[in-house]
Amino acid sequence: MPAELTAPLATFQSLTPPDALALVAAYLLGSVPFAVISSRLFGLADPRTYGSGNPGATNVLRSGNKAAAILTLLGDALKGWFAVWLAAYSGATPLLVGLVMLAVFFGHLFPIFLKFKGGKGVATAAGALLAVSPAIGLATLGVWLGIALVLRYSSLAAICAAVGAPLLTLWLHGADALTITVGVMALALIVKHRHNLQRLIAGTEPKIGGKKT
Repeated sequence: MPAELTAPLATFQSLTPPDALALVAAYLLGSVPFAVISSRLFGLADPRTYGSGNPGATNVLRSGNKAAAILTLLGDALKGWFAVWLAAYSGATPLLVGLVMLAVFFGHLFPIFLKFKGGKGVATAAGALLAVSPAIGLATLGVWLGIALVLRYSSLAAICAAVGAPLLTLWLHGADALTITVGVMALALIVKHRHNLQRLIAGTEPKIGGKKT
């Protein structure tokens, strides 16, 4: 087999059983549904039963309870941040840190605790980015915040941030494994927002703060 094909395989073969456990733990942490938990704590309806049906902070906000939405946002962001920070702090290789980022992110998108029907990953991705590179994380959040404040569409802000994140990573960090990791997360995030994009084009997408329907 050509050396250029065997090199990536050898890299993945370097992962140890503890590394595999770390990835499982990151996925399980990502699977924790803070939207559902915070809604129950505040006596609200399950966020999967109204609005967009998405178990995320924006949809929880449609309940009218800002505290529950903030708790959801912080919980989803912190689980992404903590998983990546812990991997980096423990001296994990760049490969493992990147895989942990993907594991916690996809845990949120496809959580085992919600029958693999999770949120769209914006807050979790932001938390993971802040842990691996505060500069990239803050720059990406700046893109999201600017679009959200001006146009009041969370989905459009998320899509713009997803498009910008790999470009910002390439600019601030160079072309390496981190850029590829962020690119994979961005692509998955955009795919998760495909229905929002259709509604944006049709002019039927609800704005931030809209009540549940």
